[in-house]
Amino acid sequence: MANVARLIEIIEPEAKSLGFDLVRVKMMPSEAGDGAQALQIMAEDPATGQLIIEQCAALSRAVSAKMDECEEAGETLIEGAYHLEVSSPGIDRPLTRAKDYANWTGHEAKVSLIKDWDGQRNLRGILKGIEGDTVTIDDKKAGEVSYPLEMVHSAKLVLTDELIAATQPLDTSGAEDIVEEEEAQD
Repeated sequence: MANVARLIEIIEPEAKSLGFDLVRVKMMPSEAGDGAQALQIMAEDPATGQLIIEQCAALSRAVSAKMDECEEAGETLIEGAYHLEVSSPGIDRPLTRAKDYANWTGHEAKVSLIKDWDGQRNLRGILKGIEGDTVTIDDKKAGEVSYPLEMVHSAKLVLTDELIAATQPLDTSGAEDIVEEEEAQD
């Protein structure tokens, strides 16, 4: 199993050097169905809250080079085969940092806690904000629930019309150059 904290130590400076904020680093089973793992890196340009394809590629190259350097020095970062996936967090982004809860106050979120807190483990409702390390959400079933940020197993925004309206539009430069090809009929 990979040491995610060590991976963050390696990846975060590479992201920062490109002007990006690291949103999440996660090891997970690869969706390729090949038995390998996937190292998922989500980052954002603080100016836009997203990464465009060229920025993802630049971060991927920088991280790959740094990881190769560490491995050539004898450090095993990830056991076995893995795929590197670099992406923007998207509109229905994960909430991983205290500033995410502050920035997205007023929007709907789904939160899964590590264990029950005030009789609740899964919450869904409007984020009321964060004060210190305490997050408050107006859960649709339980009402207002406050819990320590450290209790969060996973959290993400829910895709709503309000969220779409509040999100800066994705960069579509180059989209007009995409050529669709029809598949040949046999």
